[in-house]
Amino acid sequence: MTTMTTPVDNGVNVAALLEAREALTAMPEAAQFAWRATCEWVHGTHSRSTVEGFFGLGEEQKHKRVFTFDADHPEVFASEDNGATPVELVLAGLAGCLTAGIASVAQNREIQLNSVKATLEGAMDLHGILGIDPEVRNGFSGIKVTYDIDADATPDEIRAIVAQSQKRSAVYDIITNPTNVTVEVR
Repeated sequence: MTTMTTPVDNGVNVAALLEAREALTAMPEAAQFAWRATCEWVHGTHSRSTVEGFFGLGEEQKHKRVFTFDADHPEVFASEDNGATPVELVLAGLAGCLTAGIASVAQNREIQLNSVKATLEGAMDLHGILGIDPEVRNGFSGIKVTYDIDADATPDEIRAIVAQSQKRSAVYDIITNPTNVTVEVR
């Protein structure tokens, strides 16, 4: 009797990722990337950021199209609510990075994902950013990420996939470790 198995397809080309890892190990200078975004003020607290090009593999690269992101503050902050708040965009970036990692790790481990949903919540005390209390941090005091994952895997295997995604996530690293930021005015 022959058992037929359906190949795992989470939409991630793991072979290409592993080939890229091997190539970048042999040519470490090609692994140096510079990501860019441009932001323009629209009106009030509304701004629009665009992402188009970046540097990587030793030369300038372009996305297939220009991406735009509107940021604003909600009406409860006396604003016009023309976009997600910048801190919500940070949460979306973290969710996107971790979720991409989950798909990649699951594909590499030959585990079929059926559904993945992340819910993120960032706690913040506005006394900091409003200047009410200089002892209160301006940013999040904590972020909680909750995953609901349906996969052809055991709960332990799913937890291991999430842990590996977290370990390799660039955005998780950016948020949880100090990053040098230089601000200049021309």
